Amino acid sequence: MVGKLLVRGMLAGIVAGLLTFTFARVVGEPQVDQAISIEEKAAAARGEAPEPEIVSRQTQAGLGLLTGVVAYGVAFGGLFALVFAYAYGRAGALSVRALSAWLALGAFIALVIVPNIKYPANPPSVGDPETIGMRTGLFFLMIAISLAAMVFSLKVRRRAAAKLGAWNGSIVAGLVFVVIIAAVQLSMPVINEVPAAFPAVLLWKFRVAAIGMQVVMWTTIGLLFGAMVERSAFMHTNARVTMKSA
Repeated sequence: MVGKLLVRGMLAGIVAGLLTFTFARVVGEPQVDQAISIEEKAAAARGEAPEPEIVSRQTQAGLGLLTGVVAYGVAFGGLFALVFAYAYGRAGALSVRALSAWLALGAFIALVIVPNIKYPANPPSVGDPETIGMRTGLFFLMIAISLAAMVFSLKVRRRAAAKLGAWNGSIVAGLVFVVIIAAVQLSMPVINEVPAAFPAVLLWKFRVAAIGMQVVMWTTIGLLFGAMVERSAFMHTNARVTMKSA
């Protein structure tokens, strides 16, 4: 059973990766090209020689981007399926599609929204190369804390729902999550390396595109995986009914 769910999760991840690649090519890559152009002009103004191109821009925006987003989709689609297998039957009376959609929304909040509020994505020419290790570490630390806070909040919801009801329990759990995340984000280091001359509109469009890619990814995984699992369960149930009737 888990193996079949894993396969469906990875298939959903492949489709999500292909759709995300299309979105990135249309919406995201023009912003990257503009940022690279700004970086090259700034380097030329300083009299710096252009850096050697190890991987062509065409490959980066084509095969490289496609490989990256599809691999991301497959990996997280598989992990999503494993989480679904654990949660199904433990999350109350939620249907297959509803559980899949809620899990995708939770993943989007914990893995995307929370860390990007504190450490949003930056285009080329933004950020000091010497701090990339620290920035990457802080970003993944924020993800780990976000996941831990969400798991803790779900446990709070279970206990609060037993005393206050499902609706009030959900409100309590949501408040606990928000308070934890707010406290953590206020205490973590602030990183602001955006040059004053960098166009604010371009920065905004790039970050919106980065979030948009994740919206496409997790929406597709959540909806498509739920549909595939529900269809397989429906067909399996029909097959058992047919065999009993015969």
